[in-house]
Amino acid sequence: MSQTAPLTPALLVLEDGTTFRGRRFGAPGDAIGEVVFNTSMAGYQEIITDPSYAGQVVVMTYPMIGNYGITPEDFESRRAFLAGLVVKEVSRIPSNWRHDRSLADYLLAQGIPGLCDIDTRALVRHLRERGALRGVIADATRAPDALQARALAHPAMAGSDLASTVSQGEAYRWGEPTFTHAAPGQSRFNVVVYDFGAKHNILRHLVDRGCQVDVVPAKTPAAEILARKPDGVLLSNGPGDPEPVQYAVENIRALMGKVPLFGICLGHQLLSLAAGGKTYKLKFGHRGGNHPVMDLATRKVEITSHNHGFSVAGDSLPSNVEVTHLNLNDQTVEGIRLRDVPAFSVQYHPEAAPGPHDATHLFDRFVAMMADWRKDG
Repeated sequence: MSQTAPLTPALLVLEDGTTFRGRRFGAPGDAIGEVVFNTSMAGYQEIITDPSYAGQVVVMTYPMIGNYGITPEDFESRRAFLAGLVVKEVSRIPSNWRHDRSLADYLLAQGIPGLCDIDTRALVRHLRERGALRGVIADATRAPDALQARALAHPAMAGSDLASTVSQGEAYRWGEPTFTHAAPGQSRFNVVVYDFGAKHNILRHLVDRGCQVDVVPAKTPAAEILARKPDGVLLSNGPGDPEPVQYAVENIRALMGKVPLFGICLGHQLLSLAAGGKTYKLKFGHRGGNHPVMDLATRKVEITSHNHGFSVAGDSLPSNVEVTHLNLNDQTVEGIRLRDVPAFSVQYHPEAAPGPHDATHLFDRFVAMMADWRKDG
């Protein structure tokens, strides 16, 4: 099916039986997963290739998606990881000098089904009221009752370790900077990145700041990390429920106090668990590029990029953990730091891609922490 192929009738059936009828684009076949929504107005390519969306059918709230096509330089990982994509209107003939294919053609090549021509406003209102629900995209000839039963039988996101399924199977070195920077000639710091589903822009920002970046699989033992003699360890973003990822929690606990730590998104949740806190599932999560977060130290508000369905329970954190950031929409915990060891984390995405760049200074904070650790050591 190319960008000019006819769009065939299809439907989305949620686990509560609610059915939305539209038309199919992208790959043929069924999509099944947790149905969530993202409020970003742009950045669909980065969202599609963000490993944190593994196992999810993503609904874009902006009414037209695909108008600038797909550009290879904008990928956030080695492939698409989401289960399916739902939009109101899909642009099938993009206009952008950088693009090399349409959104429909990219989804077809990646084996990702898409659904368009549905009322995404009604769908999002339903998800806000009921919470994230499992759902199936399938041909309109299928019986909705059977598809509802299939959605109900699909594993829930709570209790699922998806980080190990998206993590690259072997270690590798990353040397590419962001598009606005040239790679520094001399690396000042050696950083190991735990790949729980790491986005490329996290790695690019580290390179911008003079870091040699080595990315390792999610289950790499702490002893192997320390054997590399890193100046710091970054705990990446990733999909799924943090609580089943106990191998990571144990490794992070073994690294505390031995090397500076910086956690992002899932990495933030895992650091919190390692420090003795607890996590819980949000009703419908935070996904978009416009979430206000307050830095409690400076009282400044940053507009930030989000993609998570779980959160850290602030009242579960021990006394040696300080809450540093709060979400101004619902007062959920957005950042912590450990008082007794060099470690901090944020729930949101300072690397953006997509989203605003208000929080990129956190990478500078990590570099400063590594410099202080090296000096003190």
